[in-house]
Amino acid sequence: MTVTETEPADSSPLSAEGAETARLVREEIARRRISRQALADMARISLSTLEKALAGKRSFTLATLLRIEEALGVDLRAGRPAPPAAPVLGDVAPESMGAYARSAVAWLEGRYLTIRPSFGTPGGLFAYLTTVRWVPEKACLGFAESGRSDSRFEQAGHVSMPNLSGHIYLVTNEQGQYRLAILSRPTIDGQLFGILTTLEVGSGSQLVPAAAPLALRKLLEGEDPPLGLVTDAMPHFADYRAMLGRSTDGDFARLHLPC
Repeated sequence: MTVTETEPADSSPLSAEGAETARLVREEIARRRISRQALADMARISLSTLEKALAGKRSFTLATLLRIEEALGVDLRAGRPAPPAAPVLGDVAPESMGAYARSAVAWLEGRYLTIRPSFGTPGGLFAYLTTVRWVPEKACLGFAESGRSDSRFEQAGHVSMPNLSGHIYLVTNEQGQYRLAILSRPTIDGQLFGILTTLEVGSGSQLVPAAAPLALRKLLEGEDPPLGLVTDAMPHFADYRAMLGRSTDGDFARLHLPC
């Protein structure tokens, strides 16, 4: 599930410029070896919007095109000067991120159902998507959130995997403001567990440091789990709660509070 946006009717004729844009997007998808679903998640648009535009059934809106350009790091609009080619940085991440090779972390790429406690509804859970993919321009794994009901707080950043701790770090740094998730390596059933440290909206516009357990499960191709706020009245609450509970019950993360 991704964030949807208003599009023109399917009957709108596709211009030559629109057809060329669709071709460029298809080429980028093939070159980067990512799925269309992954691109939709990274660009925070619906898969149906992307599919229809690539099939020539409708034109890309400017808003959609800007999101895709941001996700891919390229300029797709005709008539604009071509951006300078991104430097080829190789297939090994910087030492500051763990110096991992792309071939050694390909198993981590994909879409993940992500669950944490709700910060606004006591006893509730919050579910969204996290997409992990290799970013050639930065020579490292990157991640991006999507499908959040509070989409303005969706995070994106880089992935660190140092050998020293054996953990996976999802790091967001926006002008020196950090948000960090520390995760275990995947279990045999493809789940990752850990802890999230972030800023929570407090009184008024005040931001308050907050920490919470976190759980991720890799999704199958085409799988579309329920997202958003999850309460105990919903049929999938028990499964989501059990999955999140493994973070602390399985000793993947510890929350220390004074007695």
